[in-house]
Amino acid sequence: MDDSTFLPYSRQHITQEDIDAVTEVLRSDWLTQGPAVPAFEDNLADYLGAREAVACSSGTAALHLAMLTLGLGPDDAVIVPSNTFVATANCACFMGADVLFADIDAATGLIDPAAVAALLEQDAEQKIKAIIPVHFAGQPADLPTLYDLANRHGAWLVDDACHALGAAYNDNGQRYAVGNNPHSDLTVFSFHPVKHIAMGEGGAVVTNHKDLADRLRLFRSHGIRRQEFADPEAAHSPDGIPNPWYYEMTDLGYNYRLTDLQAALGSSQLTRLRQSLTRRREIAAAYVDLLSRTFTDGLVQPLAVRPNIEHAYHLYVVSIAFERLGISRAAVMNRLRANGIGTQVHYIPVHLQPYYRGLETDNGRKLPQVETYYAGALSLPMYPELSFSDIKRVVSELEAALVSQRQPAYRS
Repeated sequence: MDDSTFLPYSRQHITQEDIDAVTEVLRSDWLTQGPAVPAFEDNLADYLGAREAVACSSGTAALHLAMLTLGLGPDDAVIVPSNTFVATANCACFMGADVLFADIDAATGLIDPAAVAALLEQDAEQKIKAIIPVHFAGQPADLPTLYDLANRHGAWLVDDACHALGAAYNDNGQRYAVGNNPHSDLTVFSFHPVKHIAMGEGGAVVTNHKDLADRLRLFRSHGIRRQEFADPEAAHSPDGIPNPWYYEMTDLGYNYRLTDLQAALGSSQLTRLRQSLTRRREIAAAYVDLLSRTFTDGLVQPLAVRPNIEHAYHLYVVSIAFERLGISRAAVMNRLRANGIGTQVHYIPVHLQPYYRGLETDNGRKLPQVETYYAGALSLPMYPELSFSDIKRVVSELEAALVSQRQPAYRS
């Protein structure tokens, strides 16, 4: 790429193989509810080593399905980190449950198990029924510790892995892929265009519990059953032959189905996931090297990486001491954009959003670490097609933007 090419913070990658896979579906008899969806589910489950994968229309739908499947309601509460996209918290609100925000480790952006433990200790009425850690930016949270906390409290553990397809962690010498581990009840993925697999929109919930998978599939499609009927007599003609038109709605469900077009694209993209992850890790290593040599004063720092994990690098986030430098983050981002570098901020803390500030369930509790993290966060370009010259250009332009925007008192 030359220096005139705009580098977004992330983007999808579509190949001719992807186009051919979607075209094949367009020429078939099934655009939705056909064979491509279960094929994608099988491919995803095989990749992760999970027993069950249930595909759906988006990551948000996956989160909602998880809450429906666990039967959460208005008398319940859910713990989520404030450093996440709003959907992680919203899925609990969809059920009428209270949202309790946990603080994070500002160095990693991940939920702090100590903050979760404190919330559980305060829950004398046992209202907390689920914990939703987020594998932020593609780095696994401390699932073994969090799952132990959840179990001791009688709560479910639903990990939001929308950033973390292909990530893994080690516990007691054993490697576990995120999505196939003994430290979670349900794992949620997203296939939005900027994610590891781009399907336009799409999501999935994976689990090793068949009973939970059956309920996920029920709620995914209007709460309709086509077997195991509540009224077997109505399902059969007088001579005992099954009525071919018969179905029953036994629960209030939703149309959260994935189309065959999306599923075919997902199966095609999944074949390149390992190469994509390898390239993302190479890009991250190049960033670490260049940033450490460019910003020797420690005013620009990559997020810390936990030991014994395999990072999926959905995002590449750095922490910049904007206040110490006397620099506006907006001015730096605008300067970078004018010079062809796209950046983003992940995320505005959810507890600061007007909707959640208006709720009384969290009593305005302070979350100092997430606010410290937010003050300095900036996501740099991260996607497999970046070249090493692109990465050098990003770091060079960041250096130039910080120097140009510094207040005189801070100039060296």
